[in-house]
Amino acid sequence: MGSPDISGFVDVYNGDLLKRRHGLRRDDFVEILVDSRSIVSDDETWLRGRLLSSGKSSIELLTTDGRTHYVARDIIAQIVLVAHTRPAYIDDKGLLAFERADMKRRSKLHEKVEKESEGSDDAHLWG
Repeated sequence: MGSPDISGFVDVYNGDLLKRRHGLRRDDFVEILVDSRSIVSDDETWLRGRLLSSGKSSIELLTTDGRTHYVARDIIAQIVLVAHTRPAYIDDKGLLAFERADMKRRSKLHEKVEKESEGSDDAHLWG
């Protein structure tokens, strides 16, 4: 009915190295098993939802109840991939276009802040 076709977003583990695609991706549906020693006993040890971002020290997850969780990688025991919802990073033209536009936006913002800050014209002076 209203479900998108995600059959083309499967992992490729074998074959030509340049054609292999695997690993977690933005917007993937995942289940995360949290180390039970790190949570209150009444809480659920499994978090289920959509992966929003993955950083060096934490994972951002939008759960099925609409809440956003920031989970430290230190307390994650296991991550189960339920389904990919986007192509692999290198093949995701929409994501690459977004990142390019975001870099331009950030660059313009940095330039604006630099121009508006006091003493920005004396950065080349040594003494």
